[in-house]
Amino acid sequence: MHRTIDPRVLYFGTPVVLVSTCNEDGSANLAPMSSAWWVGQSCMLGLDRTSRTTENLARTGECVLNVTPAALVGAVDRIALLTGAPVVPEHKQRKGYRYEPDKFAAAGLSPMPSLVVSAPRVAECPVQLEARVTRTHPFEEEDSGLVAIETRVVRVHVEEELLVPGNQRHIDPDRWDPLVMKFCEYYGDGRHLRPSRLATAWRIPGPTDAVRG
Repeated sequence: MHRTIDPRVLYFGTPVVLVSTCNEDGSANLAPMSSAWWVGQSCMLGLDRTSRTTENLARTGECVLNVTPAALVGAVDRIALLTGAPVVPEHKQRKGYRYEPDKFAAAGLSPMPSLVVSAPRVAECPVQLEARVTRTHPFEEEDSGLVAIETRVVRVHVEEELLVPGNQRHIDPDRWDPLVMKFCEYYGDGRHLRPSRLATAWRIPGPTDAVRG
């Protein structure tokens, strides 16, 4: 029997992406997010209007979408509640966010040069998509604080071990284990990987909370 509910979030299972952009002073910003989906050669990103990533995308028009493997769950969680904005918006302060100018170092990840955009790639991510902004759309109500940013992927980098043997255009889905966000919790290979700081900030019970009852 179905039951009508009012869930806090609608994250039924989406891949985690580390979005790298360039700050105004030329330094790199890195932001984990999971409101991303692809059609054709384009990717739509759902972002907070006040985030440093949104600001950088509006100014530079480019980024790298580093699609994250399950093995990097620890790195993602280390920067889940960090922001590159020196003035932390009040709604983020309430969730426990704090300012961190070097999120690559905080995550324990390494920047590497891109080929066609200025933003760096994340060396440890086996899938790296250089992209340019094509359009920005308002999202939900006018005062939602959210935007949907449409990007066009202009260069794709994939670790060779993920490719179908003898085929340089196709990724083997059995070899690719993405980090997935389900209701603010981290999953990979069909299992819960670790507690999530983001879920705690949003006060969303995780699997271990459900077991404790």
